[in-house]
Amino acid sequence: MNFAFSSDQQLLKNSARAFLDEHMTPATVRLLWDDPRGESETLWKEMGELGWLGLSLPEAHGGSGLGMVETAILLEEMGRAAVPGPYLPTVLAARAIEESGTDGQRKRWLSAIATGDARATLAFLDADLDWRPEATQARAEKRATGWTLSGTKRFVPWAHVADVLLVPARTPDGLTLFLVDPGAAGLTLEPAQVMDGATRLVTVTLEGTPVAGDAVLGAPGQAGPLLASLLRRGAVGAAAEMLGAARRCLDMAVGYAKVREQFGQPIGSFQAIRHKCAEMLLEVENSHSAVYYAAWALDAKAEDAELAPSVAKAYVGDAARRVCGEAIQVHGGIGFTWEYDLHLYFKRAKALEAMYGDADHHRELIVRRVAA
Repeated sequence: MNFAFSSDQQLLKNSARAFLDEHMTPATVRLLWDDPRGESETLWKEMGELGWLGLSLPEAHGGSGLGMVETAILLEEMGRAAVPGPYLPTVLAARAIEESGTDGQRKRWLSAIATGDARATLAFLDADLDWRPEATQARAEKRATGWTLSGTKRFVPWAHVADVLLVPARTPDGLTLFLVDPGAAGLTLEPAQVMDGATRLVTVTLEGTPVAGDAVLGAPGQAGPLLASLLRRGAVGAAAEMLGAARRCLDMAVGYAKVREQFGQPIGSFQAIRHKCAEMLLEVENSHSAVYYAAWALDAKAEDAELAPSVAKAYVGDAARRVCGEAIQVHGGIGFTWEYDLHLYFKRAKALEAMYGDADHHRELIVRRVAA
């Protein structure tokens, strides 16, 4: 059994690392923290030219037809560089359009996403912050010319730069997914207060927002399974980003322990620091295994494809927080300062910990599935 990346996958990883090391330095990330949009238009277009935005889309729509493993490889490198931008939300939205969209919807959005001409996001959470699809509270009412949507969607990632929002809402038939124009009447966007300046979240309020009849994604009332699938992919993607942040913090901690001296010798020679770094490495390697097994399980449609993403998200969410926190401890006083870069990765991991379900949510899913 071969657990290593293929040569093509390793090439993708190496090229992504080299590109991001050059174009997304910590100084660049800090600049984008202060930018009103929070992301780089130039970088987004370059990602399209590199084929990253269409990595998992069909070749007919300008994509490469690759899978979740390759997407996780990219997301790990993005987490390592703390890249600000709507990559994962756009990938998830594109997946939904690919799976359930009409020919017209696919033609309208998929090629534009692949080239970097469009961004998208999933407006999932309602006011009660429940990640279960069946807990959706927003409502849609049928009108002569289409639908009207009402409700509040919280912590929607990158809604302020999205060209289309995917909004689940209750209809008489059940749970339905809509393609909504962010500029539609009755729709307002309000930035949410966040700890990580590279993760922009928005409160979306819908007050009788009109939606055309052909803006329904898939069959009315049948969106539940699609949303559950998207959340599993989102959980693996977020776990991959957290893995990247944790690995970056581990590398920084080990590098610092080799050069920082106390009592005339590197602090890495002290047993307490050595053991701390060893535990961090254990957490990172276990996280790596959990992430890439879950990604493979989704691609292979394995028997545990619904379980593995929850295992990965629950484990990596806790592990990344511990690793990034311990890296700060290894650095001592300097690790807590704004000028030092460790907080960029700690905050990224912490912000992603809650996205697409936190550890408690996924442990509950694990218990339900194992006990079923």
